[in-house]
Amino acid sequence: MGLGGISIWQLLIVLAIIILIFGTKKFKNIGSDLGGAVKGFKKAMSDEEKAQEEADNKQLKQDDADFTDANKTNVKEEQKTDK
Repeated sequence: MGLGGISIWQLLIVLAIIILIFGTKKFKNIGSDLGGAVKGFKKAMSDEEKAQEEADNKQLKQDDADFTDANKTNVKEEQKTDK
């Protein structure tokens, strides 16, 4: 048994019929186009992940800077109250 009750022989017969109808050149082009689409999709996903990482790192740096600024403000306020 193959995929969902379809045997390997049935798949080979369907493949042979497709090749007879469309020809090997067209079949090759379809495979090439499909491979290019998958490659483009993977590239877009990795670019999106990199952009998300950069945005997260930028946000962390901003949070650190905000924390440092807030800490300095608190120290200055404490110095004013001590005087």
